[in-house]
Amino acid sequence: MDKYGLIGYPLGHSFSINYFNQRFADEGINAKYMNFEIPTIDDLAEVLDSNPELKGLNVTIPYKQKVMEYLDSISPEARAIGAVNVIRVTHVGNEIKLKGFNSDVIGFTQSIEPMLEDCHKKALILGTGGASKAIDYGLKSLGLETVFVSRYRRPETICYEDITPEVIKEYNVIVNCTPLGMFPKTEECPALPYEAMDEHTILYDLIYNPDETLFMKKGAERGANVKNGLEMLLLQAFASWEFWNGKE
Repeated sequence: MDKYGLIGYPLGHSFSINYFNQRFADEGINAKYMNFEIPTIDDLAEVLDSNPELKGLNVTIPYKQKVMEYLDSISPEARAIGAVNVIRVTHVGNEIKLKGFNSDVIGFTQSIEPMLEDCHKKALILGTGGASKAIDYGLKSLGLETVFVSRYRRPETICYEDITPEVIKEYNVIVNCTPLGMFPKTEECPALPYEAMDEHTILYDLIYNPDETLFMKKGAERGANVKNGLEMLLLQAFASWEFWNGKE
């Protein structure tokens, strides 16, 4: 039986294990998806050694960047983004070859593109973690100009206190790549002037639990077009399967 799995730490909230095992059951695929909760990326070698049937892995927080130095090859897109969340595992004789890909960018661009109109030219990316790099790459590939927003002053980013109502009008696509609003801390949201939003504003939240975050709710009350991360997750899971099976 082929094996697939997820590496990260912690993994209590993982969507992938239910999605893939249900898919394998529905489609009669003789495979199993497992969670490999590893406290350090160095444990990847042990996961590979003790699971010779492994054909592919997904990678989540906090290893999307750290895992890159363990790979034999990386797709040009993942290298440009600087993060890997899919690994194809190939056995060549006694050797294991690992190739890294990024499905975040595929899932995100396919999900947000139908929402975009001519008035959407500039975007704010909230957060600077691994996922934000793929979001930046995806938005730029769709022709948008981007600015990162951080809680701290750092090069090439702005802080939340810099976001005025005027900035909201100009940068009317806002993508939340932070954990603010994720279950169980559902009463939190990024500090933004929501009152400046209107029907031209797009709020996209990578969070999918809860269905509607406070970030989305406060924007929707002003007429903003909002979407959570569930469709992106489904699309990137589909892309993972394509990568594992050699379709690039």
